[in-house]
Amino acid sequence: MNEISSIIDILFQIYYYMILVYILMSWLPNLRENFIGELLGKLVEPYLAPFRRIIPPLFGTLDISPIVAIIMLRFAAVGLHSIVASVFG
Repeated sequence: MNEISSIIDILFQIYYYMILVYILMSWLPNLRENFIGELLGKLVEPYLAPFRRIIPPLFGTLDISPIVAIIMLRFAAVGLHSIVASVFG
């Protein structure tokens, strides 16, 4: 059980850092257009897109949807931990 929880934590933490790096890459011009930026975009954008459709940018340019996406990712990790705990007891 502890091994499964550790794997879940590691996977969610990796995805969290992928989202964080992708967000930070948007602050630097043309950084998303290299190989790493495109790879992160393919992995992170499908998760961020629904949040961007629901939450419009504030003041025209401030996009808070990634913050909400990261919070929801944490809720998903906690929920998955609960499911694993109930199944594997």
